Amino acid sequence: MAKDSIPECDWQVLVTKKRAQLNAQIPGEWRLSESFLASIPASGRLIEDDVVRRSGLLTDEELDITENYSAKELLSKLACGDTSSLQVTTAFCKRAAIANQVTSCLTEHFFEKALERARFLDDYLRKEKRVVGPLHGLPVSIKDSFCVEGIQSTVGYVSLLEKEPAASNSALVEMLLDLGAVLYVKTNVPQTMMTADSENNIFGRTLNPHNTHLTAGGSSGGEGALVAFRGSILGVGTDIAGSIRIPALCCGVYGFKPTVDRIPWGGQVADLAMEGLPGLKPAAGPLAHSLADIDLFMSTVLRAEPWKYDVTASAAPWQNISDTTNPQHALTIGILPEDAHFPLHPPVRRALDSAINALTKAGHRIVHLDPHPTRDLAYTNRLAFQYFIYGPHIDHIASSGEPMVPSVAKMSSPMFTGPFPVDMELPPYEKIDALHKTRQRYADTWRRVWVEHGLDVVLAPGAQNTAVPHDTYGWPPYTLIWNLLDYPACIIPYGKAAKELDPEPVILADGVQPSYDPNAVDGAPCAIQVIAPRFQDEKCLWAAAIVDRDIRS
Repeated sequence: MAKDSIPECDWQVLVTKKRAQLNAQIPGEWRLSESFLASIPASGRLIEDDVVRRSGLLTDEELDITENYSAKELLSKLACGDTSSLQVTTAFCKRAAIANQVTSCLTEHFFEKALERARFLDDYLRKEKRVVGPLHGLPVSIKDSFCVEGIQSTVGYVSLLEKEPAASNSALVEMLLDLGAVLYVKTNVPQTMMTADSENNIFGRTLNPHNTHLTAGGSSGGEGALVAFRGSILGVGTDIAGSIRIPALCCGVYGFKPTVDRIPWGGQVADLAMEGLPGLKPAAGPLAHSLADIDLFMSTVLRAEPWKYDVTASAAPWQNISDTTNPQHALTIGILPEDAHFPLHPPVRRALDSAINALTKAGHRIVHLDPHPTRDLAYTNRLAFQYFIYGPHIDHIASSGEPMVPSVAKMSSPMFTGPFPVDMELPPYEKIDALHKTRQRYADTWRRVWVEHGLDVVLAPGAQNTAVPHDTYGWPPYTLIWNLLDYPACIIPYGKAAKELDPEPVILADGVQPSYDPNAVDGAPCAIQVIAPRFQDEKCLWAAAIVDRDIRS
């Protein structure tokens, strides 16, 4: 039988075999009992219900390790021997195993391999009296698209289950290992990696640990859920339309999309389109519990010279920016205008207004950017959409006979807002040229905005909505704009939806974007987004830290 031609009746057999393999890799003592699973409240509020503590599977020390430290703090304890990599890795492996049993956030888990690595690192520290690298002993989770030698990367496609395990590591994986990290899990993604619902026919649907009735986001939804559940202290996702930032805002964690190719991309399995065609490129970046840990990941990786690992990686080194604790530093912050086609849900508008008020009181200069036809958000998203559909794509679904999951079958797009910016009937080369020139003109309108207003950053919502019920997220207008421009963008969790404060539902008539249901999203995390110009990643995180501090004080 050809590897790329699976009979329709056999795809379920491949899935059953894969699930049995993964299930066998979870130690029996790390499994939740049927009676415990039945005791989880129907509300699905796993974090509020303190599922991990109630399970009794983690010791007090393991609960402390996974709940009370940042990545930076754990690294300090690991380096001086206050705790061992084996203790830390065991704690996060156990917590990740629990997370997967209640949220389906993992694809591959290689716990024994991780524990073996942790023992090696502990032995090295004991014998050599020094760490392997700046991430010595720290467990780091990665999205399924990253390749780890000896482990499969299926990115949610049944047809890829017949592929052999990876023969080599992705560039970033190789870097993380050289820096001393421990890799222990890969996390769930949507079929096609192009929807905001991380569901596929192999590993199921990733659930939001704040409320399992809501989406965890996508395409790095497994990372968002695992980090929120504290089954990971530091995770790595990828982002081509919001795929780091959407899970971050849905799951209430910090997420950062860097400028493309600052974090090495090479060696991933990510069949979004034919390689080599001009288009939007994805960026790899971190999800974490604090901006300090986001900064830790970015600075550590970039100081390790990624260009030595990946021919496509930028050689731009990490630059230190002045101290964010300086109370005298006032930012000039542009406010992205709301688009009438993508109206903000009441909790999102309330969170954004609250942040603007707090920043104004803190002395920052706020510039409300005027709506303008050349920067129209709906137009921007139609242009970006053209990049996704203008070239040939690889169909990994039809070859296996598996069905499309609901969010993929819905095929959300922004085309309800108007026509394509570029004539789709142009010959291929003319179309590529026209798309490029249109994108450049659009980018130049934003260049003028930064210069004319003297902006440090732009503040925007991460989405028009919070996490919403499954398969209703729709098109991602407030994240995709920054992929089109290749701007670094950071999600800061801020506030929560509350039906008492925003009791009236909002029903949208477009049939594409989600309506606001105050009962369904009550308690869901809200977020804001901080954006800086291309290659100003350091400034984006520096300013985001100031914003994060001042909106909370």
